[in-house]
Amino acid sequence: MNIEELREFCLRLPAVTEDIKWEEHLAFSVGGKIFCLTNLDPPLKVVLKVPEDQFDDLTESDEIIQASHFAHRQWMAVTDESRFSRGEWEQYIIQSYTLVKSKLTKKVREGIENRQAGKVTENNHVEEK
Repeated sequence: MNIEELREFCLRLPAVTEDIKWEEHLAFSVGGKIFCLTNLDPPLKVVLKVPEDQFDDLTESDEIIQASHFAHRQWMAVTDESRFSRGEWEQYIIQSYTLVKSKLTKKVREGIENRQAGKVTENNHVEEK
């Protein structure tokens, strides 16, 4: 997966925003919290959140390391874009998104779910599709 494919996939997930962090990283967030981070310049390095019980197995590979500046045993940095198939990349991105979203406040999660179910008006009322 290259940076454009990564960007397109992340932006298809509900309520995702993107922005530039620290002048050199493209960040994808849900509810204001990062779930995927990548460098803008090659080679591609992608940071994703993983369950702690998967972390040790994943980081046994030379292409996956502990992400610096992120919580220990929860964030992996994939340093080789060919490490995963397209399907595996999508699985890990969705998993990261889901893990981060699950830690958002109930109010924020409900707002995301309301936007998914219908259209939120300017007055925060939901209109059914």
